[in-house]
Amino acid sequence: MPLYNKYSKEDCLKRLRAETFERKTVSFYRYVQLEDVNRLRDELYRAWAAMGVLGRIYVATEGINAQISVPMPQWDVFVKYLYSFKAFEQMPFKVAVEDDESFWKLAIKVKKQIVADGLPAGEYDITNVGKHLDAESFNEAMEEGATVVDMRNQYESRIGHFEGAITPDVDTFKEELVQVKEMLKGKENEKVLLYCTGGVRCEKTSAYLKHHGFKDVNQLHGGIIQYAHEVKQKGLSSKYKGANYVFDGRTAERITDDVLTHCDQCQDTCDQMVNCKNVMCNLLFVQCNGCGEKMSGCCSENCKEIIALPIDEQRQLRKRQKPATFEVYRKRVRPNLKDAKPVYEMNQF
Repeated sequence: MPLYNKYSKEDCLKRLRAETFERKTVSFYRYVQLEDVNRLRDELYRAWAAMGVLGRIYVATEGINAQISVPMPQWDVFVKYLYSFKAFEQMPFKVAVEDDESFWKLAIKVKKQIVADGLPAGEYDITNVGKHLDAESFNEAMEEGATVVDMRNQYESRIGHFEGAITPDVDTFKEELVQVKEMLKGKENEKVLLYCTGGVRCEKTSAYLKHHGFKDVNQLHGGIIQYAHEVKQKGLSSKYKGANYVFDGRTAERITDDVLTHCDQCQDTCDQMVNCKNVMCNLLFVQCNGCGEKMSGCCSENCKEIIALPIDEQRQLRKRQKPATFEVYRKRVRPNLKDAKPVYEMNQF
């Protein structure tokens, strides 16, 4: 069995849509010392590919971070296999709020860190984390005036966030970690509440803040995903408003009916996140259904012209495409469609 996906997206989606069983989309992570991560990566790939698992998994010497889709007939087998690793015993799962074609292939990558913080190894003790709060306790702490911090990137908080939360204007976690410490200066003895999508970024942040002298650091257990489930199960009032950005084919999960932003093209109220259909551009932006139809899912007329080209011409353009840089990435997550030029223009090639 090849230890990587060798099929096109179109073929994978065709096979996915032909399935006769349901799937469960879950995420999980654990900071734990792992040995021989390359061997572990291959072992996980062989087993999970055979089970039909799809998704994105990072393994590093500091632990594992996974967002996956598991066939329901294989769920018990999957859990038993995962728990057979001592490092992954009793791994808690966060179950997705929505579950529509979240992933279409299996990708397992070895990384230096499961969440890149840009700091030297051993800079702080990542196991010395803050207190984990359930949804009810988190709500109560908010009502008592605790400082709430969103540990996600700006494009995530744009479509949904907790009421009154600090939402740093950053594009990466390593930018945010240091910025949040500075933003909280003077609050070392006050109660701080952290939240993110599933908890993995808050885990590191809480340890980092404790290392820098913050005394009362708390994090939302299971992140926004678990919070949404608990709110529904316990009949709580959701203090999170809008949608929850997720890193898979769904792009976002609806948590409340609140819409916090607007279409980047017509400015109508909308929070539907899409990637430009021109894969060389891939700009992440908000687009309403009307503009999506008018622009063929593209961010600009330039990109619309590119996707109208014969597929062979598009492939030739992609072959001549320069490697993406961080500045290109930043442009891809900060849409400014009124004033900015497209990320890639026809005359570049």
